[in-house]
Amino acid sequence: MKITGIGICPPTGAASNPKVTPELLASSLARYSRSNKGLDAIFASIDWTDTDKSVDSIFKFVDYGHASITGMTGGIAVAVDGLSMFLAYKIFEIAQLCDGQESSTRYIKMDKTSVPSAGDVGIPERCAAEWERLTERALEVYREIYDILDDRVKRNPDLIKLPDGIDQKVVERLRKNYALDRARYLIPFASKTNAAYVMTARVWADTVRELDSLPYPEAKECAGLIRGELDKFVPRMTRHSFATDASKSQADQILSYSINKISADGVCINSIPDDVYLQVQSDRPAFLPNLQTTAGAFAGKKNRYSTVGTTVRRAMVRAAWNNMAIAELRDLNRHRSGYRFSPLCPVGFYLPEEARHPNADGLLKDYKKLIESIASQYRGADAYVYALLLGTQVAFEHSTHLDKFIYEIELRTGMGAHFRYAEHLSKASALLIEQMPELAPFIQKGNAEPEF
Repeated sequence: MKITGIGICPPTGAASNPKVTPELLASSLARYSRSNKGLDAIFASIDWTDTDKSVDSIFKFVDYGHASITGMTGGIAVAVDGLSMFLAYKIFEIAQLCDGQESSTRYIKMDKTSVPSAGDVGIPERCAAEWERLTERALEVYREIYDILDDRVKRNPDLIKLPDGIDQKVVERLRKNYALDRARYLIPFASKTNAAYVMTARVWADTVRELDSLPYPEAKECAGLIRGELDKFVPRMTRHSFATDASKSQADQILSYSINKISADGVCINSIPDDVYLQVQSDRPAFLPNLQTTAGAFAGKKNRYSTVGTTVRRAMVRAAWNNMAIAELRDLNRHRSGYRFSPLCPVGFYLPEEARHPNADGLLKDYKKLIESIASQYRGADAYVYALLLGTQVAFEHSTHLDKFIYEIELRTGMGAHFRYAEHLSKASALLIEQMPELAPFIQKGNAEPEF
């Protein structure tokens, strides 16, 4: 694993603007909020030969609970090479206020070199050999399914709905996406990926603390390496990034729930039918009613990026899916708004009909035995997450504001969206319109075609 913090230089057009470190920015803006002299006066008071003195005089207040100061450091970008898909997912889950991206299964091909060693991810020694065999087999079947589907769509281009007059390179990309999107469910969740995150120092400190609270060797290594990079940018903040009793307790409770559930119920390897939950809370206080109609809230809307009005933005939505495959969860978990939650407890397994393979049934039976075996271990039971495959179905909940959820529906059903996203969000959209029929004319739901 390699961690790289990325410093941002001012563009040519801002060459004459003030230049500050993240901590000096935060301390200067903190002073600014306690003065009416203006920014020039604040900068004039700084000893530019000893900026640490100015920073220290403000950052001591962080230890007294003024964490808002550390939110003014600006976005600190960190790239993490070679972490597992699970850990990349977990960082996005923890850092619900971050921006970032992860390598896409549409653009990277996996093989056995993509999987870390059993020891690196904490697989119990008694299960290590079987885990290594299973991940290697899963990737072999994944590659075989990809080759079959890629050949099938070459011979029958009508399987993908191609727009007229598109470039041959786009055709090739669409063909590959068709195969990759359907084969990816057998990729191990432990597979290596790359991810980049941008957060303020405040969010970074919280994130590293939560990472440090997880029992996985990979998580603790990642927390230490990120902390080392953050020391270059915000050294005064890293003292707040170590695990606490509270953070460890909360992490342990969620893991214990999932392990106990696996031990009690076993692991299901059948695809379970959709059960979508959606609830809208749009009640208002009598002293602050809606100021516009629903139609007025969408006036002038052209696409999902258009501004919508307060009637929609003030409503809350809680949506949940009982059977979200991890393949889809990896992306839906990156929506910045609201709160996303899944205990990552396996409840079924999704594999599209097009991806059925003669070796898949035997593979999934062994996958079931492996997860149940890991979860039964006295030490290392929590490492069951590294035995999950991207087709593993789990329950997933997202609570957010109504305008953000409509954006999510339009994005995940729009042109180029993965077909399974479109199915999940289409069903949620139907429930939303059932509860609020007045929204029907204003949600620009697509059909995810063509997929690219």
